[in-house]
Amino acid sequence: MQFFNVKTVEETYKQIEELVKSVKETEEIPLASSLHRIVAEDVVATESVPSFQRSTVDGYAVKAKETYGSSETLPGFLSIVGKVVMGEEVTTPLGNGEAIYIPTGGMMPPNSDSVIMIEHCEELSDLLNTYKQVAPGENVIQIGEDVKAGEVVVKKGTKLRPQELGAIAAIGKTHVTVFKQLTIGYLSSGDEIVPYETTNLQIGQVRDINALTISSLVKEWGSKIIYGGIVSDDYIEYQNRAKELFDQVDCLVLSGGSSVGAKDYTTKVIESLGLPGVFIHGVSIKPGKPTILAMAEEKPVIGLPGHPASAMIIFSLFAEKIIKKLSGEISRKRLDRVQVRLMKNIHSSMGRADYIRVKLLEVDGEWWADPIIGKSGLISTLVQSDGIVEIKSEYEGARKGELVSAIMF
Repeated sequence: MQFFNVKTVEETYKQIEELVKSVKETEEIPLASSLHRIVAEDVVATESVPSFQRSTVDGYAVKAKETYGSSETLPGFLSIVGKVVMGEEVTTPLGNGEAIYIPTGGMMPPNSDSVIMIEHCEELSDLLNTYKQVAPGENVIQIGEDVKAGEVVVKKGTKLRPQELGAIAAIGKTHVTVFKQLTIGYLSSGDEIVPYETTNLQIGQVRDINALTISSLVKEWGSKIIYGGIVSDDYIEYQNRAKELFDQVDCLVLSGGSSVGAKDYTTKVIESLGLPGVFIHGVSIKPGKPTILAMAEEKPVIGLPGHPASAMIIFSLFAEKIIKKLSGEISRKRLDRVQVRLMKNIHSSMGRADYIRVKLLEVDGEWWADPIIGKSGLISTLVQSDGIVEIKSEYEGARKGELVSAIMF
């Protein structure tokens, strides 16, 4: 019988960072198909955006100095000599004492240096009364103010969001080079496990909830999933099925069989897949202590606890970091952790990090976390939760009203 060599959460994160390497394969794909893919090289602008001076408001293009001193009580006067047409180049220079109507986004006429907003002036036939002075450059976007030619628009390792797609499109690129999309393999084990579609359960049987929750998380993070089905508690069958799936994927996830029971073959199966093998067998955490992490032939292998709630929390805490590192994504700070106040006391044991499911409530403009009471293996507690509160291993708990860190689902 094996026993855990337990690591802390911090030690686990550090080893993931050291051991997991990014995939190297890349491909060039149409920009329109690249949402949520990871950029494999810096995207550099070959042109400036905008390529001409543009107005940011509806108004009149003027020479700023000719508006100085204008006010509601003492307006200035300029001659209106035409209008800018959207999408057309303006070649006629602006003369002294002149103004030209310009819409938002219109091209600035030569010799003009600012735009007075339509709200701050009045058109009287061919005469423009100006009721406010403007400064040079006011209400104008300069050439290259958005993006300059030669500038890095999107850095290597960035996950493409709609805003990055827009920025790349703005510099005239229709294709982008990205890392290959990861394929994650998932295999459940246990004589008691049956497909989640099973209508009538026999006594002792358990539906394979993890097949759905883990696969959904993988897809949510931008990777593909291959479901390997359910394997019985037979070492030879387990090893063969795991190896077959391992050869098809970039990362293998095994659910169940990660504890120290005599029939739990997961560690032995993982070790058979290749070197260097298991680097984490047990994390000082609740729920999810019997967690296995390994590297085999440069591929990560993850052994999850069988309990659905524990499996989902562990997968969210550690597998997301593994998959992101493997995909080539450079971590971007996200608002996935917020400071909240506790509505109840929480007890914890020193030396072990606890993750308590909570429901978030807004009270008088402040966010409070209401701990959800229930055994750690209950999937229903996850459904009721908005996130989990982290009680670090050096603390014995947290008191009602105390500020704590909550990880959002």
